[in-house]
Amino acid sequence: MALPEHLKVALVHDHLAQDGGAERVVRVLQNMFPKAPLYTLVYNPKRAHKDFHGTDIRTSFIQHLPFSKRLYQWYLPFMPTAIERLDLRGYDIVISSTASFAKGVITDPDTLHLCYLHSPTRYLWNDTISYVNDLRYAKFFKMIAPHYLNRIRMWDRLAADRVDDFIVNSALVEQRLAKYYRRKGTIIHPPVNVERFTTATEPGKYYLTGGRLVPYKRFDLAIEAFNRLHLPLKIFGDGPALNDLQEMAGDTIEFIGHIPDSKQNEVYGGAIAFINPQEEDFGITMVEAMATGRPVIAYAKGGALEIIKPGVTGKLFTDQDWESLADAVIRSKTEHFSATDIRTWAETFSVEHFQQQFVHHLDDAWQHRGDQHLLTI
Repeated sequence: MALPEHLKVALVHDHLAQDGGAERVVRVLQNMFPKAPLYTLVYNPKRAHKDFHGTDIRTSFIQHLPFSKRLYQWYLPFMPTAIERLDLRGYDIVISSTASFAKGVITDPDTLHLCYLHSPTRYLWNDTISYVNDLRYAKFFKMIAPHYLNRIRMWDRLAADRVDDFIVNSALVEQRLAKYYRRKGTIIHPPVNVERFTTATEPGKYYLTGGRLVPYKRFDLAIEAFNRLHLPLKIFGDGPALNDLQEMAGDTIEFIGHIPDSKQNEVYGGAIAFINPQEEDFGITMVEAMATGRPVIAYAKGGALEIIKPGVTGKLFTDQDWESLADAVIRSKTEHFSATDIRTWAETFSVEHFQQQFVHHLDDAWQHRGDQHLLTI
């Protein structure tokens, strides 16, 4: 890295209360900047990845409010204030990783604020109506939610102006960044630890899908398709949609829950193909499946368009319904795919590749800090 070694760096993330794709990015950033403290709204060590245990994590005042570690969503109206009150004075570089509030931190005038944007805040911009409709609270809360979301949306738009330089995880997020924040961004795909996977040598015995079981990921389409096809489908993960999905699943559908890291290679590698029925900003699980040499059958939107090479690493289907998915499964001659070619393509999304791109971009941003006219549309 060409950056001076004496520079003080801080990391900021929205919250550490789950172990998802965004948190994997933070773990890689921590390895890259081991001396940097990690600021966040809430830290729940029981739900966060074990790699965060024992690190220098500095939380907001929300951490000390009742039930905040488990039900931090209750304190949504206070999060803009909480993120602004994090003390980031004295740092040369602040790197925020965010899909919501972390970009809104207040830094010194001469601090470089580089933001890795997973997405503009979904429930404030492109997913507001679905968010309100899915609220599992009393009717009163559904009535007031649009009002406080409107106020937070205005804050969110202004918060984006505090960022000096944006990195985005995909072309889809780059488009949203331009539309909602009127800013430019550089695409650096998120890091995937492909090194811990090995290419499968045995034929697959089932189809596989999974992740956070939430409505927008459309696992219901996969269940409906495989109910009709009478083919074996395994679904991993957990989430609020689990019970509804279990009720609609037929005899060929198996829910296998959370997969520990030590078992993921076996589960991915045992599949005929991985099914991705949703529109993802990127889609780390697709790359993980490809790291074992397995093809992916995916809905042709979002990150899948950057991850899937049709005919080489998988197949895309164009309509987000069970009929289109079922047709793609039937027409996919998975035995014609080369596991070696799939694995080779997956390696282009490796942690090492991410680190190289990120360091190069950060060095360039540091050398050209202050050139604000280059960063807006």
